[in-house]
Amino acid sequence: MDRDDVDRALARLGAEHEAVETSLLALQDHAGRRLLEGAALSGVTKERWAAADAAVTRLWTYFDAYSGALAAAREIRERRRWPSREDLAELTERLRGPGVTIAGAGAQGVGLAERFSLAELVARMNELYASSLDVVVAADAVWSALPARIDLLAAELHRTRSLAHSVGVRPGEHPSGDDLEEITAELAQLREAVIADPLAFWLPASGSSAPGGGRPDTARYDRAARALDDVRREVEAVLTVRQDAEQRLIAVRDLLSRADRTLAEARTARVEVLAKIAASEVPAVSGPPTALQEQLAAAAEYRRRSQWHRLSPLLDALEDRAEEELRRARKSLTAVTAPLAVRAELRGRLDAYKAKVARQGLAEDPLLIERYDAARRMLWSAPCDLRAAEQAVWRYQQAAAQAAAPQEHRPGTDRPVGPGEEDA
Repeated sequence: MDRDDVDRALARLGAEHEAVETSLLALQDHAGRRLLEGAALSGVTKERWAAADAAVTRLWTYFDAYSGALAAAREIRERRRWPSREDLAELTERLRGPGVTIAGAGAQGVGLAERFSLAELVARMNELYASSLDVVVAADAVWSALPARIDLLAAELHRTRSLAHSVGVRPGEHPSGDDLEEITAELAQLREAVIADPLAFWLPASGSSAPGGGRPDTARYDRAARALDDVRREVEAVLTVRQDAEQRLIAVRDLLSRADRTLAEARTARVEVLAKIAASEVPAVSGPPTALQEQLAAAAEYRRRSQWHRLSPLLDALEDRAEEELRRARKSLTAVTAPLAVRAELRGRLDAYKAKVARQGLAEDPLLIERYDAARRMLWSAPCDLRAAEQAVWRYQQAAAQAAAPQEHRPGTDRPVGPGEEDA
């Protein structure tokens, strides 16, 4: 090496010395390192920190040796402005050759001695610094992210437990109460594990060689948070039941009462139909289901005892069944009264044809009077034979049509039919 090469090498090594010293001091003051030194560690973190702590100790040993070697080279260079051939040879050996001997520099410090060039020593220090910093940064990242989030979730868990107890969601009485106990135990175990072994909750970034590349593993925390959300929704649903339980019970009672009244009306109508209508199939009318009344009584008892978690699903089922019961009662009433509706329709049709006959001036026609009286006796007598009455109405309709036909085609009567003269 000539003088310029020596000066450039010394400048480069001096800059590297300053950079290494700055990095070592920053590592020494890193909050994560101080936490690791004072924590009761376990598992993978304990193993990796023991290795990293030993690496930091070796780093300072290497740095001291590097500083001494660099200072010695600078001293030789500063002897003369124009170094002699012997000085340049010695500087070349010191700056490029394996002239730095470090005792106990082997793996885990068990080697007796090892020789490095200054460039090799810088590379070794960078390697040890990166591995040590990776442990410190990863542990610090986990401690910065997870414990605070776990504490916030634990506070939310406490609020949810208080609300759950107020609505009867307790362990052994409701599945969500048991879930709350499991979440409580999981959060306690998770926090303890994170504090003692943070590196067990670290996911390194694939393909990244930078110290601290990766992210905290929040899988267990996320599962606990989702479980708490599920419980909170269940508790809120139970709370909603508590707030409107009375109104919902009243509504169910009203539906069942209306269904009972409709069935009673259907039974009364069936008696009337059997008395007034002959030769007709009238369906039987069942009574109100006693199971619904028993369930309604159970729901009222749950409300009285504040067993909202039991009341919630029962109310949902009762509302559906009560609406179904009212639909069944209305359908039964419609089926029972169908013959009366048929009779009423026939009566209306008979009166409509009579009015048409009167407008046509045929009210005194003997045949029409006879057939009208026959149909009317059938429709207004009890029991009424609907089939025979329908035939009688049809015969009256046919007679009225035949009686009106000659009149409509009589000479001098061919004119448009006026308002009120159409078929009724």
